[in-house]
Amino acid sequence: MNTKNKKTYKAGLLCCGVAAAVAGLSSCADFLEIKPQSEIILEDFWNEKADVDNVVMGCYSALQSDAVRKRMIVWGEVRSDNIMSGQNLNSSDVDLYNVVRENINAMNSYTVWDGFYDVINRCNTVLKYAPGVAAEDPGYTQGDLNATIAEMTALRDLCYFYLIRTFRNVPYSTVAFTDDDQKMDLPATPFYDVLDSLITDLERVKNDAVVRYPETKPRYQTGRITRDAIYAMLCEMYLWKKDYDNCIRYAELVINSKKDMYEEERAKGNSGRTTASLSALNVVDNRFNGYPLVADATSGNFFGDAYQEIFSQGASRETIFELNYDESPESSGMPSSSAISSFYGHSNANKGLLAPTSVIIDDVSATSGRTIFEDKNKKLDARLYLNLDAEGGSITKLATRSVNIDASNAANNVTTSYSYYTQNNNSSQWIIYRLPDIMLMEAEAICQQMQEGSEQSVIDFNAPKLEKCFRLVNAINKRSICKAILADADTLKPTDYTTKALMEELVQRERQRELMFEGKRWFDLVRYSLRAGNTEPVIAAVVKRDDVNATFAQNFFKKMDAIFWPYNNDEMKVNKNLVPNPVYGTGESTSYEKTK
Repeated sequence: MNTKNKKTYKAGLLCCGVAAAVAGLSSCADFLEIKPQSEIILEDFWNEKADVDNVVMGCYSALQSDAVRKRMIVWGEVRSDNIMSGQNLNSSDVDLYNVVRENINAMNSYTVWDGFYDVINRCNTVLKYAPGVAAEDPGYTQGDLNATIAEMTALRDLCYFYLIRTFRNVPYSTVAFTDDDQKMDLPATPFYDVLDSLITDLERVKNDAVVRYPETKPRYQTGRITRDAIYAMLCEMYLWKKDYDNCIRYAELVINSKKDMYEEERAKGNSGRTTASLSALNVVDNRFNGYPLVADATSGNFFGDAYQEIFSQGASRETIFELNYDESPESSGMPSSSAISSFYGHSNANKGLLAPTSVIIDDVSATSGRTIFEDKNKKLDARLYLNLDAEGGSITKLATRSVNIDASNAANNVTTSYSYYTQNNNSSQWIIYRLPDIMLMEAEAICQQMQEGSEQSVIDFNAPKLEKCFRLVNAINKRSICKAILADADTLKPTDYTTKALMEELVQRERQRELMFEGKRWFDLVRYSLRAGNTEPVIAAVVKRDDVNATFAQNFFKKMDAIFWPYNNDEMKVNKNLVPNPVYGTGESTSYEKTK
């Protein structure tokens, strides 16, 4: 073969990162020892299944990177009513400080999207070359190839989904960029065109995805794309598209799959099970309306073990897709989550660069009249303490490996103790999708399908849609009540939610308290605004934030453009086809001071 016609494979596209993305997966080390990255030739590499597997792992590793993970938090959470400035934010991270204060311009580093496009291009590269490997390596079967195509398509589409929810219109390509001669300065594709393409992609490949990995590899089941993960993505994408029938359909597919897995767990028999583990199985039927959520304490007045199973141990019953991290990257081969350590806190500084807003702290501290957390009849919501430490003003979710709640004297005082991860050794799992998220998306879709009844907007609670919506929300809410697991404990009453408006408000509040600090809240507010056709949902949330002037927020967010982010100035310099968001400054010669 004439070497003059060979293309050197870009190191940035091939490098699998420092660590494999999932415990037990092989790293790229063996391959990279063969030849310096700068001398890797395409024809020398894409020859066998192991080559494909190496680059697939590199896609996950790139998704785990600090740059990508930080943006998942900043884009999905920081502009919402959940977040305000934390410890030393102004002196430690000025760009993040400006995001918190809504003083954003095109020079802000959090407008950089390179990490997501890196993952996208890695995935496109696998999709380009994997079919050729299948033609050469008999050990890489057509079924293997189809599963790879489904996995890489979904991972690529997940990245695009983050991008359009953040920037609205973005450059969109399914072509692998492996040559400097290729045209890369693409114009932005409109939001709904990209969304439709993503849905079409996932509908095409969903049946080829791995249904379930072996029990011996639980991290694969939740740390790699499976069919349930694709169903979860379709559920959310259809919700954004306002196709509520399909949103509900895919939610039910995920829920039923989780129920099947739960029934299989029960069918294995009770041999060797402890009394506590048996109770944890029974509680699904007795308290969670049959939804297989992870149970909290099995008896008594101490709570927090469900939190530890879901976020610290990982691969929980209710998790669908998560990014895996470890406290000891040197030995495990997985990175630790420095983004959480920096943003949310650690053992040396419980308060991180970000903190809960005063409205949430005050809501937690209140003895009555809470607006976010339901607390009727003193049946306390454990998420009051799992999400944050109101006394310390810090975020505890994900920053702590465990939270112990003693509610034995709930009438007077609930006591808590937190075990924080050490600095830069955070192993909390970053969950992209878990069952409560899907259940609440289904509830939201059901709400949108409901029609108000009479002139007083009263709906008969016997109506199937309203009843189903309430059961979904109530199951999640009941999981968080600080009472013995088999007790007849409930916070919500169906008679309090007899209209579409009341039920919709309940669903939105439940999403906020259940998914708080998980990178969901701002995207939810954007979706509510797009559906309403105005920015009132965003304004109502932003005016509650400590770092943003209410008058400014009401004026700035009048335009729908403001709920999306600006393109980075450097990106616009090299891509003249990008049309800047008109509500943001470039940051080069003008000052946009918009806060107190």
